[in-house]
Amino acid sequence: MRGLIALEEHLSTPRNDELWDAAGEAARNGRAYTAEVEARLLDAERRITAMDGAGIETAIVSLTSPGVQSVLDPRQAAELARDTNDTARRDFVDAHPGRLEFFAAVPLQDPRAAADELERAVRDLGAKGTLVNGYTNVGDENTARYLDEPANAPFWAKVAELDVPVYLHPREPLPGQRRLYEGYASLVGSAWGFGHETATHAVRLMLSGLFDTHPGLRIILGHLGEGLPFLLPRLEHRLYKQREGIGLGSARRRVSEYFEENFLVTTSGHFHTRSLDNAIAAIGADRVLFSVDYPYETMDEAVTWFTACPLSRSDHAKIGAGNARRLFDL
Repeated sequence: MRGLIALEEHLSTPRNDELWDAAGEAARNGRAYTAEVEARLLDAERRITAMDGAGIETAIVSLTSPGVQSVLDPRQAAELARDTNDTARRDFVDAHPGRLEFFAAVPLQDPRAAADELERAVRDLGAKGTLVNGYTNVGDENTARYLDEPANAPFWAKVAELDVPVYLHPREPLPGQRRLYEGYASLVGSAWGFGHETATHAVRLMLSGLFDTHPGLRIILGHLGEGLPFLLPRLEHRLYKQREGIGLGSARRRVSEYFEENFLVTTSGHFHTRSLDNAIAAIGADRVLFSVDYPYETMDEAVTWFTACPLSRSDHAKIGAGNARRLFDL
């Protein structure tokens, strides 16, 4: 299948790598990147070659996790976000017009600065939205701010004003919340912890009332929705049973309504046909988009799987490229 569009595709920058190197051995081990992945994160030319071979027409790239969200110094976070966005535009988009686009990095350590940088990236650099790598560290590595918290109101107001999507990308659970994974370190990251962390973060957004304040917001989740297409019916059922309890948030509607109207999902890193069918059943083929998760996954594997999926010609066209063309005005 040719002419595909992918939108959970990662890059790094020399500045990002410098920050990680300065963070010490523990942080570097936490990344657990192979040398091959490191090289591909930085290399736009190899990316284009892989896209050509697999049949991917356009990719929207973004700073790899945890990126700006993990930087403890707000000033340094703002500098990294600005440098990342300038680099993405210059070294990726401008170097390969029509083939590469980008999601902005934003320094949510200071939500007003994040709003300003998002506006600059969208209006001046042509960013297609923003990708946020989960919670944002504030103060230290065990202190986090999640996207539903009131401090982020200026950021969400700017997202609504600009009318661009927010890709909620995973990161590992906070170090102080990993007792469950002790003895099973391989579960902390993308194999399991990523999905658990991000699905819960998305549910926080649904319960917070954010989508009542800004009903037009669009949130993108990777990995076919981080398990939510399967889990939300049970969640909604139990929340109704507990409706007289505490900790229910301020949402005016059911979580399934927000999921159906304010969320989209991509196939990134989850090349499983029954899971795709479940996502389509939950939110419809118009809200599912093809993605790879390059360079952590290979383009050939993603495309081979998607091409063989027993979908209608119409759904193949929508998910493969049509939905993305409409969403991002490509």
